[in-house]
Amino acid sequence: MNNSARVLRARKACSKASSPSSSSSSSSSKAKAWRKSGKVRSAEGAGAPKLILPEGLYCETIYKTQRRPTSTVWVGNVPIGSEHPIARQTMTTTDTKNVDATVEQVMKCADNGADLVRITVQGGREAEACMHIREKLFKYGYDTPLVADIHFNPKVALRVCDAFEKIRVNPGNFADGIKKFDDLTYETQEEYDAEVEQMEEIFTPLVEKCKKLGRAIRIGTNHGSLSARILSYYGDTPGGMVESAFEFARVCRKHDYHNFLFSMKASNPLVMVQAYRLLASEMYKLDWNYPLHLGVTEAGEGEDGRMKSAIGIGTLLMDGLGDTIRVSLTEDPELEMEPCSRLALLGAEATDMGMGTSPFTETHRDFKSFEKRKGALKEAEDEESPYDVSKALHRDGSVMTVVDLKDFENPDLLYRELGCKFVLGLPFKDIATSDSIIMNELPDPSDAQTMLALRRLQEGEVGLFAPLSELRKNAVRGAVAIVSMEEFKAAGGAASGLLPEGIKDFALACTGAETEEDVRLLKQAGAVCVFLKVRDSESRVHVSRKFFELLAANEVDAAVLHHLELEGDHKDDIIIRGGTECGALLVDGLGDGVIIENRSFPTEFVRLTSFGLLQGCRMRSTKTDYVSCPSCGRTLFDLQEVTNAIQQKTGHLPGVTIAIMGCIVNGPGEMADADFGYVGTVPGKIDLYVEKDVVRKGVKMDEAVDELIDLIKEYGRWVEPEPEEEESVEMESASV
Repeated sequence: MNNSARVLRARKACSKASSPSSSSSSSSSKAKAWRKSGKVRSAEGAGAPKLILPEGLYCETIYKTQRRPTSTVWVGNVPIGSEHPIARQTMTTTDTKNVDATVEQVMKCADNGADLVRITVQGGREAEACMHIREKLFKYGYDTPLVADIHFNPKVALRVCDAFEKIRVNPGNFADGIKKFDDLTYETQEEYDAEVEQMEEIFTPLVEKCKKLGRAIRIGTNHGSLSARILSYYGDTPGGMVESAFEFARVCRKHDYHNFLFSMKASNPLVMVQAYRLLASEMYKLDWNYPLHLGVTEAGEGEDGRMKSAIGIGTLLMDGLGDTIRVSLTEDPELEMEPCSRLALLGAEATDMGMGTSPFTETHRDFKSFEKRKGALKEAEDEESPYDVSKALHRDGSVMTVVDLKDFENPDLLYRELGCKFVLGLPFKDIATSDSIIMNELPDPSDAQTMLALRRLQEGEVGLFAPLSELRKNAVRGAVAIVSMEEFKAAGGAASGLLPEGIKDFALACTGAETEEDVRLLKQAGAVCVFLKVRDSESRVHVSRKFFELLAANEVDAAVLHHLELEGDHKDDIIIRGGTECGALLVDGLGDGVIIENRSFPTEFVRLTSFGLLQGCRMRSTKTDYVSCPSCGRTLFDLQEVTNAIQQKTGHLPGVTIAIMGCIVNGPGEMADADFGYVGTVPGKIDLYVEKDVVRKGVKMDEAVDELIDLIKEYGRWVEPEPEEEESVEMESASV
């Protein structure tokens, strides 16, 4: 057992939505229209499924992290529930029929800290192989519980539970078959109920056998594979995801079987968070206490996959939700364990340390629906000017980068790390350039080279923010002063007397500890924006929520940027903490940008992490977004290789989402959140999608990437990659 596993095992955790994606909204509208047409009775009708109404409680407390109390589900020798450490799991990518390769991969995952390992089981031959996999693992001294991943095949589920400790069933296809996008209309309630009864008839034998053998079940809903029946009534929504799971849970409860847990996975972190919160809210109403398995499905690879997972999983862990987690990456499964362990540790620390804020009442943040708080931005100045402060922030979410004087020793490198493009050798803003820089120390006015480099950035429309004390020494034209709340109050709530000559704009630095009286000063302050930097000794998530509640209660619409000072020797430290602590706020629409401060890693990494955070929270798109599955035994091609090939050729298309799916289990369904799709269907052949529609079937693999690009061009979403940057001109001497 490695160190991180020992730490987690040693920890004892304390006890005791809905704006879907744009495509989901469309499905939801259809569902409402069908209900209105009378083809399906309203939820209040006799015998109708209960319409999920997201109201009331979804977590134990809003002002600190406290685990939602859950029952204990035993998976072999591993307990899952609020009285136990957060269990970590992953999934093999080998062909299940290859017993030796699968056994080797399970052992590697266990050695890297996996508490459970999931294996895909498609048919009878795979089920037979599972018997040998279990035997060999015991022979080699590995008692790691195994989870069978079941889609479409109830008979296989019955067979494999003789060998494995847990069965994952997908409510969307366990009894209903392969995903279809048909618009079903039920003429009578009896037709709808008949399908529910058929599902119960198919699922009951598995429930009875698992109860007899002491096996566990995960009722694992996927946003991308809801049944046609659920889609017809609820649409492609978090409410539909919850009801899909509850249909199966009711069967379990009917047979007095309670060794089960839920998951509500989606590739969109916002949908995922809303679905889990809605699920928890509904369980509070019903007095159910089943554990939760957390995960963002098809998160992708590398830093983007880790960021999406941190936003989704981390947000819920800060809410006290979640008892077991899986980070789904398009990488080898053992590599998932490092970010998985970091997230589990963050959740355990938040609970154990009891950090939070003083109790308060929330009246404006609504977990039931997403509404972005729009911070007011400065209007553009009448005359075109390189020092126009309106360009220092971005309407979709701002990224500011902290730099120091040492960075200016190599100006060209700094320009590139800030994401500037070069025009005639001079730096200008590009789509993913830092909107502004923050300098805690300004150059001496006599330092001509640094002053020139700074001016070039400003002329390239990159804003400059610096502390008031520094601007009093060197009032750099066009700079914005950073004024603390203490300085602002000492000046009687008027910045005019504080600012040095030539400086007309300021940003207000807050900590979240401000009183209501302090917040009222903000209303008429005229600040360009607010920097919210919560003290390290406090919970950023909960203190910030209270701060935003105060802003809303006092009708303060100032733009707020989250200022995070993140330490760590590993890039995952920055990504996981940033995604968790800031993502938990941005997914609720609380915030207008981010400042990540870290001097251990290059400026470029910090900038790209900041933009990745905004894109993962669906705020600002600066590159192509990928929905790519983590691979499993069903995968029909080398996902990592194909994903890399597609990214190399299409990574320059901001606003475009491409799904890369290894098989048809979730592949067609994940098109709900993608513009284009690349889905394996049979060995060597690919189906290409535009949104939910297959437009090219059976494309040969060696032609499929080029065909995908042709398709993107055909639908008007392609732009040619920009040519290589011109070399920068040599620095010229100039007086400033």
